[in-house]
Amino acid sequence: MKTIDKHRFCLYYMDAIESALTRKLQQQDPMEKLTLEDVAKLAGVHRSTVSRVINDSPNVSPEVRKRVQKVVQSTGYLPNAAARSLASQRSNMIGLVLPRSVSSFFTDPFFPQLTQGIAFGCNNNNQTLSLFLAGNREDEEKILPRISRRGFLDGILIQAGRPEELLIDRLTRSNIPNVIIGRPFISDGLSFIDIDNINAAQKGTRHLIELGYQRIATITGNHDSTVTIDRLEGYKKALNEAGREFDPEMVAEGDFSELSGYRAMKTLLAKKPDALFVQSDIMAVGAMRAMQEIGIRTPEDVAIVGFDDIPIARQLEVKLTTIKQPITRFGIKAVELLIDLIENGTKPARRIILDTELVIRDSCGAKKLREHA
Repeated sequence: MKTIDKHRFCLYYMDAIESALTRKLQQQDPMEKLTLEDVAKLAGVHRSTVSRVINDSPNVSPEVRKRVQKVVQSTGYLPNAAARSLASQRSNMIGLVLPRSVSSFFTDPFFPQLTQGIAFGCNNNNQTLSLFLAGNREDEEKILPRISRRGFLDGILIQAGRPEELLIDRLTRSNIPNVIIGRPFISDGLSFIDIDNINAAQKGTRHLIELGYQRIATITGNHDSTVTIDRLEGYKKALNEAGREFDPEMVAEGDFSELSGYRAMKTLLAKKPDALFVQSDIMAVGAMRAMQEIGIRTPEDVAIVGFDDIPIARQLEVKLTTIKQPITRFGIKAVELLIDLIENGTKPARRIILDTELVIRDSCGAKKLREHA
């Protein structure tokens, strides 16, 4: 057949498809679902060809692909999700696992914001997000078989927890691609995403030193968290580079909750600090409340630098100077890293370290010092 004849044939065939399509749609009950066989019949191809086009297989000629796509678009055909999953061996579902130690999920604004970022990342990549909260050991034992079931999840995002967290250990040793959110205690062979917590804490503490404060205390998170360990290390490094001694008496432990920040500040008041580096904004809010109750002013009496830059940091009467970490972007990048592992293999392990930024507002006293300079 000559080229011009082929072209005319294609035009004729496309017109025929359109006419058949119109008749089919006119006859079809609005409640009736179009099947793969219907699409194949209208496009004049085998059902396996339709399946290949839907799953974006390269083994289809451009002409046939165009015919099938025209039918799919015109009919609004939606392939069965389970069938697509079987064909591609992908469920397009990602799990987010929060272990027992992440008990502050519902009280610390950091986690909903992180989860929002993960949801954005899933939406951007046509993935479905499934959330698993392990409240106790019994929950872990119930969750593990479901998560590990072959074909259920394509990959898993796991919030870093404590070193004894068995759920994390068992999931990271499974064959399912996984990404740890936060630096794990043992990172050999594991893919994870984090910020440079040491550098960030050093930056926040250094800022207070440069403003001239002499007795800089700190409120930490749980002592057995890598976040706490790294941020405490950054605090110590800032003191050391300024030629100052680290004083354990100027450290109070919290658990990243507002109440723990309040209680930690109560214990630190006897040490008479003139500045405070707090490992989370929500604990900084608790510390400020403890000071306000006894008439201690921020920043006139005690300056504060927080960590995270959650929305409340900008809404307080004395707006909080803080280390801003890109929480939403953190979640998006975690999903992108996991998809890379799913599509390209888990070896070698990948790591992403995101930057942080010091956001100067009212609580550190920098503005007041500039005004009086």
